[in-house]
Amino acid sequence: MNDDLACLMYLLAYDDAAEGPYDRSRTELLVRTAALVDLALRGRLEEDGGGTVTVSGAQPTGDPVLDGVLRDAAAGHGWKRLVRRHRKQTLTQVEDRLAAAGVLTVRAPRTRFGTRRLTVSDPAVPAALRARVFAALHGDDPVTVIPAADAALLSLATAGRIRSVVSRQDHKTFGARIDACTGHLAAFAPGLEKAVRTLPMTMIAAQGGMGGS
Repeated sequence: MNDDLACLMYLLAYDDAAEGPYDRSRTELLVRTAALVDLALRGRLEEDGGGTVTVSGAQPTGDPVLDGVLRDAAAGHGWKRLVRRHRKQTLTQVEDRLAAAGVLTVRAPRTRFGTRRLTVSDPAVPAALRARVFAALHGDDPVTVIPAADAALLSLATAGRIRSVVSRQDHKTFGARIDACTGHLAAFAPGLEKAVRTLPMTMIAAQGGMGGS
């Protein structure tokens, strides 16, 4: 779980007061995109000349979240379609994986129609993760030496407007650095970079009921 970007993205989006993600619909898209980035970094997802995502290799990863995304990608979709596809299921799988690892404690909903309540077992875990992304944002190292995973998490936290990670002032002050981090994704797939850059609009569309299944 330590290097699983979807789980790390969830922990960045976790909010104590909400007893779960700061915004569930946004987090669905963030963890789904994080899983796609994870697979691209591993060399398991590539992009053909027409922007269609292709799967490299036939072996499963052993991670139910990533293997589910690989199955979806095998159908020959583009990045944006894969970001939206089965995002609710992906988020639930991430929560279940974190719960199984003891990172989250699951409690019943407060009301009959409410959602289950999720508590981080050790607050030091998300705190350390936020510090890691903070270092990528505020550090003196050139963007080119920032670990690809950290750069991706920073880009996604910005796109998702997770203000506990990237404040409005941070966005203004370090806009060029964030932009450069997002640009690194193009080395793996130009369409993936574009999908991350357009996540804010995708989130608006999803909240309006136009985001796919």
